[in-house]
Amino acid sequence: MRERTRALLAHRHFQRFIIGLIVLNAATLGMETFPPLVERYGTLLTVIDHLALYIFAAELIAKIYVERAAFPRDPWNIFDTIIVGIAFASTTGGLSVLRALRILRVLRLLSVVPSLRRVVSALLRAMPGMSSIVVLLSLVLYVAAVMATKLYGQTAPDRFGDLPTSLFTLYQTMTGDDWGNIAREVMSRHPTAWIFFTIFILVCTFVVLNLFLAVVVSAMDEESAEERAEERAAIEDTTAHTQRILDELAALRAEVAHLRERLPDGVRERSEPQPRRSRRAKAGRN
Repeated sequence: MRERTRALLAHRHFQRFIIGLIVLNAATLGMETFPPLVERYGTLLTVIDHLALYIFAAELIAKIYVERAAFPRDPWNIFDTIIVGIAFASTTGGLSVLRALRILRVLRLLSVVPSLRRVVSALLRAMPGMSSIVVLLSLVLYVAAVMATKLYGQTAPDRFGDLPTSLFTLYQTMTGDDWGNIAREVMSRHPTAWIFFTIFILVCTFVVLNLFLAVVVSAMDEESAEERAEERAAIEDTTAHTQRILDELAALRAEVAHLRERLPDGVRERSEPQPRRSRRAKAGRN
């Protein structure tokens, strides 16, 4: 029974059914944000929502039954358990915050779709390198904020009046949000301020932020390389297992042939398989 359940959970049609159910549940939760649709189809949307939740819970129970002690060792199983648990809490609670958490069920796509799972694994692998880049970016922002506060604090107090305001303004500049108007406001009193803004944007946007992309791409390459190595190892194991079976068959044939040679001639002739005679030949003999 356990092996049949395992095969059902791993079957591609069942996986596609779960993916389709997650997408359908996400669509119904989005439709609940339209009051006219809720008035007309509110009962149907609620039924679909609860049915999807019960199917997710049944799938989770089946995984626990199949994997048993190995279930908590898989981080994705823990992730699914948390998502389904939050979904049950949101259905029993009356708070709007808990009901809003039902949309977290859509995140189950991260554990069901293999490509999304690889992306998340790569991001988690890139976290150590990204933390170093965050520290570097924080240092650049802090140095630039102190400089901007001292240079342009009196010119544009709403933008660079104190350190927290300067940090927010420079973060806005780094993201490219209305940085042109900020620079023009300062350049009206300091014509050379374009040098400061140009260097800051080049360092933050075109250097530091691109380092994030480099770290993530490197982590994804490592993840893909590990998956290819695992696939090659699995193929090699299968090939080695097949070769062992062939070697054992060859050894058995050699042993049977050796035993036949040691038999007396009469017994050897009787032990050898006789060719089958056709029915037509038997009929002619009769």
